[in-house]
Amino acid sequence: MATDWAADIKKYAPKADDAVIAKLLTTYRLVLSNRDSAYVAASDAAEVATVREKFLKGKLGLDKDDATLDAAIKDVAAVMKDDRTKSRATVYYLLAEKFGKLDVFK
Repeated sequence: MATDWAADIKKYAPKADDAVIAKLLTTYRLVLSNRDSAYVAASDAAEVATVREKFLKGKLGLDKDDATLDAAIKDVAAVMKDDRTKSRATVYYLLAEKFGKLDVFK
């Protein structure tokens, strides 16, 4: 799969930090190498729960209530509504940015 994940992130966050992108892509390289896991199905409740539990709570260490976290995922999906496939790397970058947690990837 020869997707330019960095370019996809910069489509939505033009001033995205290259070092943060590089670290995020390194961290999730295995997930991104598999077509089934490289994209987020934002309309799938199980997928939203995975993003919430594994990324927002697990990786970013957020302790907000599930409804708040789910709303943030929905907001990011709405920003990306023109993309039928939502890159996991882009979703994760935008969520980390939204919660002021990009430092996790520095």
